[in-house]
Amino acid sequence: MDFLTQVFAKASATTETIPAAVVVNDTKPVTDTKESSTPSKEPKEWGYDLYPERRGEVYKPKWSRILMGMEGKENIDRYKCEQNVYWCVKNGPLVKLMMGALRSSGCPMDLRRHISCEVCDPTVTGGYDPVLNQIVVCQNMATNKSMVHGVLTHEMIHMFDYCNNDLDFRNVDHLACTEIRAANLAHCSFLSAMMQGDASPFNVKEAHQNCVKSKALASVLAVRNISHEQAVAAVERVFPKCYADLEPIGRRIRRNSTDQQKAFMEAPMYGYDVY
Repeated sequence: MDFLTQVFAKASATTETIPAAVVVNDTKPVTDTKESSTPSKEPKEWGYDLYPERRGEVYKPKWSRILMGMEGKENIDRYKCEQNVYWCVKNGPLVKLMMGALRSSGCPMDLRRHISCEVCDPTVTGGYDPVLNQIVVCQNMATNKSMVHGVLTHEMIHMFDYCNNDLDFRNVDHLACTEIRAANLAHCSFLSAMMQGDASPFNVKEAHQNCVKSKALASVLAVRNISHEQAVAAVERVFPKCYADLEPIGRRIRRNSTDQQKAFMEAPMYGYDVY
């Protein structure tokens, strides 16, 4: 718990773009028992404020940013994003593994139905919408194949958890667990932990766990309007069990290694289809 307290203090000084689960209720937040005159509270409570198009809004670029070349290319960005998604589906080992695992679990993916490239808040690179069972790839933030591959793998882990378990995204413990699993399997390595300051030569053994905790905490805080203390408590409660769960990838991926290819080749050994 002391580590997560240090992470929060450090995160308040720097902003990191992260993949996040879009956590929403089918109707309205369970904590809201009275009608409110401020409808903006619901998106803030459940993460929709990070994904404007999820709220039915049409993105309108600003003229000042268009003149500076920073906006106004949304259609081109969406086309490039969709190209990157298609490339990852055909060539990305972990994406292919996850699609095979989803199909084996009875939840096959249709690219046109289950993946959407959209303009998002700059603080996130992707998200998972459990109501529509749809992955959001942020076309304005995930701008290359490597980033799109990471987003798809992360969000497909959320989709896999939703398909195979009685997962309730309104339950903060469930949310923390799936975020721990996604960070554990798709993101963290000793190198990434060093880059974000969670590791040093004196705590190599705990570097990966610390990286997973910090990323899971950041994701929970990004999509749920809860206090830091509540988020830390949720991550700590479920961490031992969820950190040990390596399905369906079967191993923790080391950066600059052949682990991705090995995990893909080992998938049939765990009963998953090869996509």
